[in-house]
Amino acid sequence: MAHAAPAVRAPYRTSRTPDVFSERTHRIASWAVPVVLGLIYGYWVAANNRSGGPITGWNVLLGFVSAIVFAALWMGIHALAPHVMRELHALMWAAFAGCAFGFLFSETGASILRSMGMGLAIGASTFGVLFYRYYTHEDAAGHRIR
Repeated sequence: MAHAAPAVRAPYRTSRTPDVFSERTHRIASWAVPVVLGLIYGYWVAANNRSGGPITGWNVLLGFVSAIVFAALWMGIHALAPHVMRELHALMWAAFAGCAFGFLFSETGASILRSMGMGLAIGASTFGVLFYRYYTHEDAAGHRIR
């Protein structure tokens, strides 16, 4: 009777995805991504604020201040969040997303209650998605499962 030969196993290796980019590229991306997203967010806030009207100096200032605050908060949360438990990690990003969306929505002229409701809805859904991701990809101490 013929049996299949046992499979030869390779030495234990972690199943990490290969790092395609260099360390320098990661350093550049760590500040370029928040700056670019901040500029997009600032432009969007300014566009919502003017409601298709003329561009004014105050409108441009609102856009740049929004971009700076957005980028600074993104960098702060990105630096701080990995050092906290997964529940707080997800909560920090959810609060950031909910507040950012709520402010963006309030610039359209919607009521404050509707803006708060939309921000809470976005924050709650962001929390659900991120908590699930962190819960399935980290152990209880917050270390990534390899």
